[in-house]
Amino acid sequence: MRRWGRLFPPRDKARQVVPVSDEWAQARLKDARWVATARQRLQSLSWFMKCLKEPLSRLVNREEQTRGAFFEGRFKSVAILDEESLLATCAYIDLNPVAAGIAEVPEASAHTSIKQRVEHVKEQGRTEDLNAAQAGSVAVSTAATGLEEGLWLCPVEDRRRLDSSREGMIEGFSLGNYLLLVEYTGRMFREGKATISGELARVFERLGSNAENWQGRLQKLTAGRLLGRFFAASRARLREVAGRLGVHHLANLGGCAAR
Repeated sequence: MRRWGRLFPPRDKARQVVPVSDEWAQARLKDARWVATARQRLQSLSWFMKCLKEPLSRLVNREEQTRGAFFEGRFKSVAILDEESLLATCAYIDLNPVAAGIAEVPEASAHTSIKQRVEHVKEQGRTEDLNAAQAGSVAVSTAATGLEEGLWLCPVEDRRRLDSSREGMIEGFSLGNYLLLVEYTGRMFREGKATISGELARVFERLGSNAENWQGRLQKLTAGRLLGRFFAASRARLREVAGRLGVHHLANLGGCAAR
């Protein structure tokens, strides 16, 4: 109830905000039905999006001197079915400030996870280890040890079989690999075409993909052509999930590899 009171402060009869006191919290706790409702809302993605978008809608409506809905919907939920699609989604989000002209490079933006990852490494004084880990070979795998430990973000590399208790996104795919992939994708956006280095070719090989498939995936995300309920790198994976759920119409097949 205290958490709810911090987010939605109580008000007196004059609609003025009052402190969240122990007496207020204890009084609310007596209403078991309301406590259950508050608990459900505090863990609801839908309620979170409502609270995020509603004040923005009111602000815009005041500025435009209009009424009505500003956003089309609270959010769009699409299941990401494989590792390559997960990486593509992460790269797309990290490159949003660059695409919008807010930042020159993603690690310079104040609102990207990639900036926090890079700063975390710099704070440890391990920039050289990060560069070495881009190669991703067994010989330099030790360079990535602990690079993402202690950071609140989900690690890019899943090192549970090696030296960590934290679950990451992809086993054997280092943070250095991800930075290389994002840097290439950023050049692809700016220039329309980017050179594939030997290191990047090995990155795609570890993903079981290639530059052409990667570019098609990112173009679908940036063009807003992501339809349906699922996003995957292969048609076989989409068909597998659709068959299990009894979904007959398959969206997002375009740009998928036949595998």
